Amino acid sequence: MSRIGKKPVILPAGVTAKIEGQAISVKGAKGELNFTAPEDVSVAFGNNEISVTPRAETKRARAMWGMTRSMVNNLVIGVSKGFERKLEITGVGYKAVVAGKNLQLSLGYSHDVVYPIPAGIAIVAPKPTEVTITGIDKRQIGQIAAEIRAMRPPEPYKGKGVKYAGEFIFRKEGKKK
Repeated sequence: MSRIGKKPVILPAGVTAKIEGQAISVKGAKGELNFTAPEDVSVAFGNNEISVTPRAETKRARAMWGMTRSMVNNLVIGVSKGFERKLEITGVGYKAVVAGKNLQLSLGYSHDVVYPIPAGIAIVAPKPTEVTITGIDKRQIGQIAAEIRAMRPPEPYKGKGVKYAGEFIFRKEGKKK
């Protein structure tokens, strides 16, 4: 039994949900998100909460049960509170600047890396070595953060590069004489 799947998703005040077959639509103060549940689970709405149950006792149905509940919960949190991901930039001369609808990164290459900011996502650089990504879609925010980090992942000797806030970088000892 899925411990996550058993819990219903309770809708906070100001959030409405609509379920048509396997399509789930959640609307709140920050916007609207949609998700299509897999055929292995059934989704029900009632009493101001959304509950997910498996249709069969197969391994796939049990896996989709917890995943679907988590996805619906992320929709509800996204339209009510939103999500945020922070990145830290370490290195001499490494910096980030938001210029219009682009994030301009100086990461030690011969040129600046320009990342276009997608619609529905807000990227700010409160400090030159800090980038904050905010929006309502958790998956999209994680994907954008991963793409920015992949432009210069942190290296293990000096720790230079782009890393998630709070991420531990395993450090190696340099060469010895």
